[in-house]
Amino acid sequence: MNTDSIREYIEKNFSEKRKIHTEGVRKTAIALAQQYGADPEKAEIAALFHDMFRGVPADVLNYYIKHLALPEQYIDNPNLAHGKIAAVIMERDYGITDADIIHAVSYHTTGRAGMSVLEKVIYIADAIEPNRSYPGIEEIRRAVETDLEQACLLSMCRTIEYVKTQGVFLDADTIAARDDLQKQYAIKEKENGE
Repeated sequence: MNTDSIREYIEKNFSEKRKIHTEGVRKTAIALAQQYGADPEKAEIAALFHDMFRGVPADVLNYYIKHLALPEQYIDNPNLAHGKIAAVIMERDYGITDADIIHAVSYHTTGRAGMSVLEKVIYIADAIEPNRSYPGIEEIRRAVETDLEQACLLSMCRTIEYVKTQGVFLDADTIAARDDLQKQYAIKEKENGE
């Protein structure tokens, strides 16, 4: 896919901070895709689209949620809504029909059970791109050097802890993603005799 139209959108609509973040996610996602066997071109497309609606005012996001028939739980919840909206718009307005790319954008904030390698790559690239800084990020960055699932699991567990301390809505997809990754990780350890 030609990425010129989304790059033009980013240039016109993103703040400088969001442009820097998106470029960090793009570079990280491409590198991780190459390392873990996902398609680097799909990773780039998903990375460019992932925050298409981040920073958009809540009333505009709420309008999209209603008019795109997205679940009501995303009303007044920009942290969770922006990826869901971007996934619908990239398909509707940009003609992207690859389900893996759409899911990677839709679930980049929450994760979900049964994530593909591309979904994990976008999820973790968003969490660890070089411009991010938060407690525990270095542990996640070290983990992703050798184990994509472990890095995703560490990130999800930290996200769940943080969201619970904030007393805000915790998407059930995140719990399902964590539980699924824990099962995968336990199977992997058993197979490796650990």
